[in-house]
Amino acid sequence: MTTLPPPTTPPPTTPPPASLTTTATTRETTTRPDRLDERYYGVDRLPPEVAALRSAPDTLGPGSPAKVGILDLGFAVRGGRTELVERYQKSPLQLIRPLWTDPDMPGMTYVCLMATGGGVAQADRYRMDFRCGPGTEVHLTTQAATKVFRMEHDHAAQRVHLTADEGSYVEYLPDPVIPFEGSRFYQRTEVTVAPGATVVLGDTVTAGRLARGERHAYRVFAADLRISRPDGTLLAVDTQRLCPDGDRSGVLGPAVFAGHDHVSSLYAVTDRAPATEVADVLHEAVAGHGVMYGVSVLPRECGAWLRLLDDSPVRVAAAHTAAWAAVHRLLTGHPAPPVRKP
Repeated sequence: MTTLPPPTTPPPTTPPPASLTTTATTRETTTRPDRLDERYYGVDRLPPEVAALRSAPDTLGPGSPAKVGILDLGFAVRGGRTELVERYQKSPLQLIRPLWTDPDMPGMTYVCLMATGGGVAQADRYRMDFRCGPGTEVHLTTQAATKVFRMEHDHAAQRVHLTADEGSYVEYLPDPVIPFEGSRFYQRTEVTVAPGATVVLGDTVTAGRLARGERHAYRVFAADLRISRPDGTLLAVDTQRLCPDGDRSGVLGPAVFAGHDHVSSLYAVTDRAPATEVADVLHEAVAGHGVMYGVSVLPRECGAWLRLLDDSPVRVAAAHTAAWAAVHRLLTGHPAPPVRKP
C-alpha cells in the first residue's frame, strides 16, 4: 500500500474521526473517506440479479486481506506536462509508473493499471478513482484482460469513478473482461465530465473462455455506466444485465450479443467537435473491418458512441483501435500513438 507524502503544512490540532482522513493545505481542507471502510469500496445498490447471490463464502470474505483492491489517483499539470500528483494503492490493484511516450503530445501521461492476482475471485471488491484536473491529458489502460474466475459463493464487484475537469482530455481504454464459467460479476462506472472536458471511454466483454468451449457459461454479468456533468445533469446511461438461461436466448438476442462472441463499445464525450462529426468519424473508421456495428450521437449532443459485435477477437480489437485512433486524431489534431504494454 503506497501513499503520497503528507502536505508540508501543520496537521490539524484536533485529530479527525477514525473513519475520515483529512488533508490540510494553505487554501482548503479536504476530507476524504476512509478507503478501507466498506462504505468506500463496497456497492450500496446491487442489481437484483447480483444481490440474490449474496452469501457467506467458505473462503476469505469481503474485506479480508487481499480481497480489497483500491487505486485512487489524482492528475495535475506540472511544468507543462500531466503528472501523477496523488496516489493511493492497495494490492491486488497497482499501477506501472506513468510514461510520456507520445512525441506529438509530450505532456500526455500514459498509465497502465494492473492486478497482482491472476484474476477476480469471489468476494473481491475493487474500487478505482481517477481525478483528472484542469487541462490534464491522461491515457489509462490495463496490462491485460480482466479475468473473472468461477465462483461458488457471493459475487465480485468493481467500482470505477472518473472525473475530468475543464479543459482535460482523458482516455480510459481497459482491455476486455472475460467472465469464466460460473462467475458472478458486477461493475459500476461513473464518469463526471465538466463542460470543456473530453472523455473517451471504451469497454469490451467476451462470451467467456472461448478456447475452452465456454460461451455464456457465467452465472451473471452486470454492468452500469453513468455519464454526467458535475451539477448532476445526466448525459448517458448504459446498462447490461447478462444472465444466461438454459438455451442462452437471454444473452444471444439482437439487443445483446446477437449470436456473437464479443461486444465492444466506445464513447466520446466532448465539445471539441460537433456530435454529428464525431459520429461520422466513428462510422468511417469502423466501416470495412467486417464487424457488425452501430453509431449514434449521445443525448444533449454531448458526443457520440459506437457499439460493435463480432466472433473474432482480432477483428474486434482492430475495429475498436481504429475507432479510438480516429477520434483521437479528430479531437487532438494528432495521430494516436502505439500504446506499449509490458
